[in-house]
Amino acid sequence: MALDIDFVRSQFPAFSEPSLQGQAFFENAGGSYTCSQVIDRLTRFYTQRKVQPYAPYDASRLGGEEMDEARTRLSAMLGVLPEELSFGPSTTQNTYVLAQAFRSFMQPGESIIVTDQDHEANSGPWRRLAEAGIEIREWKINPQSGALDLDALEDLLDTSVRLVCFPHCSNVVGEINPVVDIAALAHAAGAFVCVDGVSYAPHGFPNVGDIGADIYLFSSYKTYGPHQGIMVMRKELGALLPNQGHYFNGGTLYKRFTPAGPDHAQVAASAGMADYIDDLAAHHGIGGDPAARAAGVHDLMRAREVALLQPLLDAVADRNAVRLLGPATAETRAPTVALALHRPGEAVAADLAPMGIMAGGGDFYANRALLAQGIDPGQGVLRLSFTHYTHEDEITKLIEALDRVL
Repeated sequence: MALDIDFVRSQFPAFSEPSLQGQAFFENAGGSYTCSQVIDRLTRFYTQRKVQPYAPYDASRLGGEEMDEARTRLSAMLGVLPEELSFGPSTTQNTYVLAQAFRSFMQPGESIIVTDQDHEANSGPWRRLAEAGIEIREWKINPQSGALDLDALEDLLDTSVRLVCFPHCSNVVGEINPVVDIAALAHAAGAFVCVDGVSYAPHGFPNVGDIGADIYLFSSYKTYGPHQGIMVMRKELGALLPNQGHYFNGGTLYKRFTPAGPDHAQVAASAGMADYIDDLAAHHGIGGDPAARAAGVHDLMRAREVALLQPLLDAVADRNAVRLLGPATAETRAPTVALALHRPGEAVAADLAPMGIMAGGGDFYANRALLAQGIDPGQGVLRLSFTHYTHEDEITKLIEALDRVL
């Protein structure tokens, strides 16, 4: 079964927006277009339900129900319990709050493993715990391939390690890490697992219950939704960590690690992401429970992305003046393609803009990953990222534009 691209693009108002006509969007890793289901829910909330939720009058009751609907439906698609999913202002903020919880939970001399493949949001907050006497061990990437080696992780693990933090895939390397295998190694050593899914979730929601993550984080503004951070915290770990919210909310798991009050409208609008997944599933004849529907849509998205990605990788992999970060095979990576060039990435992105290519250049908060691969973060990389809604014609347009500027 192939993804119906015409149906997909009809779900995104951006593709019929006059000001965006003729523009091919290749900076999706920085934030995706928003589907109409989310926009409709956000508009409805702001026009009909913009009141304090959970009171007995209709506007308030309906607003609260829609917020609960978002948590219930998204958690079911992710294969976890509703109380294990929480919303926060951003993934960066969610990770910072988590780090403060672990600061109180851990003892001096205990260890956390982080990688140098990460976006700084899933590395910096953990590294700061060294100030509290917690040992930070760095799982280093291969400087040529950018990959994380499982043998190197085994060398770092011992009984003092309480947490292993790593990305599902890097926002510049793009390689999809073997989460199940990594989680199994960490758990066997008695450690918990925190996975940054920000760069993976836009390409299909994972079943967090199956992959073994104790914590899984991603950003809904990169998964076709509003600007929220979404965090899964498995209940076994959540019960151990100290409450970071109001003391009277300590008994509710999804409130324990969100000190600020929720953004009511954006939480409610997040249910539109579940609407979108379900609409894709229904259109393509995918049935089953929410997790099964999400898995079927995930596979449709990935199959399309792999087919679109390989021609782009082939077009850049053999250029003498271009260094492709990460693998050159589409099956093993996300469609987030970073290129190290002789010129600053931002300058090349500026050259592409008049040709109707919307791309980004810079370090993308992955300074450590770039440095580890011998790349000056000041020069950065050109990043070309897309998702399942990208059209074949846009890939052709991108390759032709690259031929002109590289």
